[in-house]
Amino acid sequence: MMNRGFQMTAAAAIPRIAFQGERGAFSEEAAVRLLSENIEAVPRPSFEALFSAVADGAADYALAPIENTLAGSVYRSYDLLLESHLHIVGEVIHPIALHLIGTPDATLDRLETVESHPVALAQCEHLFRAHPQLLRVASLDTAGSVRAVIAANDPSRAAIAAKRASEIYGGRILLEHIEDHRENYTRFLLLASQPLLPESSSRANKLSLVIELPHQPGALHRALGIFARREINLLKIESRPIPGRPWQYCFYLDLQAALHNSDTAAALEELRLWAAEVRLLGSYPAHEISTSNFK
Repeated sequence: MMNRGFQMTAAAAIPRIAFQGERGAFSEEAAVRLLSENIEAVPRPSFEALFSAVADGAADYALAPIENTLAGSVYRSYDLLLESHLHIVGEVIHPIALHLIGTPDATLDRLETVESHPVALAQCEHLFRAHPQLLRVASLDTAGSVRAVIAANDPSRAAIAAKRASEIYGGRILLEHIEDHRENYTRFLLLASQPLLPESSSRANKLSLVIELPHQPGALHRALGIFARREINLLKIESRPIPGRPWQYCFYLDLQAALHNSDTAAALEELRLWAAEVRLLGSYPAHEISTSNFK
């Protein structure tokens, strides 16, 4: 289901969307949820390759995971976002439904090993308690583990991944929804070389920025007070160390705010007067989720 709060800014009829992992990854599912099936998937082997895809000309957009409701923040995405010159132009919150996928002739009683990304393995503790004979095998990504299992054609091996991976590689779903918690969502950021076009910015109701503050008592309290006094809701705050400057940190803020709003503009102006640095990462439409979308 397409998130209609975001409007494509690229002129290309079929946008190229880069994501980390193999075809069939949850990132690809999220890209389809945000932009529909009418995209060209651009798999990238690492987060570094993902964040360089737009600048390299390999993709029009990059879709990066930023946080998961169970595993927490994706710190590598935060750090690479700061290093890059990309702008956040959209977001999608995607339900993570984990499936046990084997070869076409596999059966549950014949399985010996289960492969997947370590985070996916850790989110399926109920499966391994119910089947203690299964050996966990960590891999680089979920979809890649399905591809490896199908290529080996070994019915004793299975993988944990998205339903889309089974469809792409021809696997058999042995068990559906094996995740321990159904309320398992990952938030992805859609990144581009340019910010939203003016005709799209009127729908933007979420603001992300990163700030560096003076190293003095009450600095963070003062910064957040600028938004609190104007009743601007803080949705998330994340601190990350500044490379090369031990024990100094920058703060990422997600705010429920529209950039064209006068209160937002005044808050940013006041913040810039005394903060060491303020960098706007993006103004974009927030994506609301419904549990009915969990399929």
